[in-house]
Amino acid sequence: MAPLYTFTPGSTPLLINVPHCGTGLPDALRARLTPAALALPDTDWHVEKLYDFAPALGAGLMAATQSRYVVDLNRDPEGKPLYPGADNTELCPSRTFGNDAIYLDGSTVSAPEMAERRRLYWQPYHDRLTAELAAIKARHGYAMLLDAHSIPSVVPRFFEGRLPDLNLGTNEGRSCAPDLADAAYRALQRDAAFSHVHNGRFKGGFITRHFGQPHSGLHALQLELAEVSYMDEARPNPYDPARAAPLITVLRGLVQALLAWRPA
Repeated sequence: MAPLYTFTPGSTPLLINVPHCGTGLPDALRARLTPAALALPDTDWHVEKLYDFAPALGAGLMAATQSRYVVDLNRDPEGKPLYPGADNTELCPSRTFGNDAIYLDGSTVSAPEMAERRRLYWQPYHDRLTAELAAIKARHGYAMLLDAHSIPSVVPRFFEGRLPDLNLGTNEGRSCAPDLADAAYRALQRDAAFSHVHNGRFKGGFITRHFGQPHSGLHALQLELAEVSYMDEARPNPYDPARAAPLITVLRGLVQALLAWRPA
């Protein structure tokens, strides 16, 4: 089986995790997917590239290699919805963000197959993430996790209108210390060219909510980027270095703000 992630260790309390940038598909699964799904439209395109600078600052960087259509690493393993009452995607999604069928026969993933994918893909990834955060906390006395994501700026299935460029989520303030959230949000406000919101449509997925235990010295934040802020959203979703450069400056400021923070 192909490696489930790439990992660059850090020397600071910060780990950056990119769970939705993977594009890998097992051959048996690829053969079952619709043309719409084979384009992998719900990938968090190029997000790991945006944070290329982070290891040089001492942050660890972990990035998934497998597509979220194999298993969604940012969903509850028991299938609990992130946003009760809203349209939620599953641990093993059956429809794209654009509401196209993922499987040729229009099916959903059976419970036994979902359990197997969880065992083979979801659990090892989370075991590594858990172990690294525990090691960081043992070295520094606390750990910070920045869960890095992106999404098209317009997705009617999930939200009306255009998404702000920078969407910080801290599970309504429960996943990290308040002053850490404040420092992060201030960093995101430094370039007036980018719109921003804190705990708006995206408040943090399973990873942020599960690992964010500030009372135990584990602080987690999620940043969801509107893809239009750094790339062409039309297929084949090319990375735009000129468009991305101002955003990378903002992200560098965010990482520096997180690294400068110390728990009270």
